[in-house]
Amino acid sequence: MPNLYERDSRVISRLQKLRFFPLAVTGGEGAYLIDEKGRRLLDLSASWGAASLGHSHPALVDALKQAAENQAGASILSSTSEPTVSLAERLLEITPSSGGDERRVWFGHSGSDANETIARSVVAATGRPRLISFSGAYHGGTAGSMAVSGHSVQEHAEKASGLVLLPYPDPFRPYAGDASGGAIIDLLQQKFDEGCPPEEVAALFIEPIQSDGGMIVPPQGFMKRLCELCQSHGILVVCDEVKVGLARTGKLHCFEHDGFMPDLVTLGKGLGGGLPLSAVIGPARIMEFATSFSMQTLHGNPICTAVGHAVLDTIEKDNLAENANRVGEHLQQSLRSLMQKHSIIGDVRGRGLAIGVELVSSRENREPAATAAAKLVYRSFELGLVAYYVGMNSNIIEMTPPLTLTTDEADQAVLILGQALDDVAGGKVPDNILDGFEGW
Repeated sequence: MPNLYERDSRVISRLQKLRFFPLAVTGGEGAYLIDEKGRRLLDLSASWGAASLGHSHPALVDALKQAAENQAGASILSSTSEPTVSLAERLLEITPSSGGDERRVWFGHSGSDANETIARSVVAATGRPRLISFSGAYHGGTAGSMAVSGHSVQEHAEKASGLVLLPYPDPFRPYAGDASGGAIIDLLQQKFDEGCPPEEVAALFIEPIQSDGGMIVPPQGFMKRLCELCQSHGILVVCDEVKVGLARTGKLHCFEHDGFMPDLVTLGKGLGGGLPLSAVIGPARIMEFATSFSMQTLHGNPICTAVGHAVLDTIEKDNLAENANRVGEHLQQSLRSLMQKHSIIGDVRGRGLAIGVELVSSRENREPAATAAAKLVYRSFELGLVAYYVGMNSNIIEMTPPLTLTTDEADQAVLILGQALDDVAGGKVPDNILDGFEGW
């Protein structure tokens, strides 16, 4: 009798797979997944941050049950519903703005369709044909969201016409030797002066922490300076909070750490607590410039938006932003302690429960250790921990656990990672164990 993973390989398309080890899940509880053999695996990914409250959270179960028992349709395409309207009202209340523009909310299924919608809308609404993004940016997996991304995994995707890709400011690998990021702002000004007139640029797309590009935290002050430069030219700032937003970094919105005010904010992943739900909050002049410009039948599904309410309720009631800040700091300190023993760890960085551990062949040359990263996550899985690697060079272990993670669970995770690091360094993880698991 084939196991669940073997059955998967026979029926589910590889087009939608990003696999690192043979994880086959039959259930989950809190910060743990339960696999086919009944093992409880500590989940440091939370499905790339989507399971923001963990697995089978009572608030989500109750919201799902109540919404399904009295289902207010399945769409807001040609009608409206109370859960969806009230969630939009709530998102407007909790998302800061400069106060100058009347705003609206758009609902979708994922961060990908949210970013694609805005990439199309800002160009059409402003009449400005060009966009700015970053090398390493991952704004989604649809054609339109890939068109404004700069991740190496999407190097063959067609890019938006006239797209400008800037280096992302990485203090561990500073562009032009400038850890402040000032050289990148100078580079953009140079592009404005030499072939990319700012009046042709509709929007700047930013991630306040570049997640799939390497969980890179920009230097303090960089984002504020960059956004002020763009906004001085009428260039809209789109802040992609899909992975790092909604309490994950210790504040409700990640951009609040950097003291700037975006014009548009995209949300996804954690907003639905594991259900397909995304949102864009932005000025009405962009969000209402045309009817039916970006619509799908199940957008604004009232069952998903009811769960969105439950997520926001739980974040507020259980002080999950503060929990992310406290447990995340504890986890980062413990990971930095591992650096004393393991020279392969070149850097530990993050905010709250958005953490990256960069692996290098040596701290002197900082050469990316991609194979070691792949072996580490595989061995961690064997020992009972789920985490994946990201980055342009596939060498950063990413941690986006449920916002409910406890310090005891964080300590357990570090113990497992420490053992896995020992095993990789000791040659106990063979190369062929990675066969069939391409990852990024």
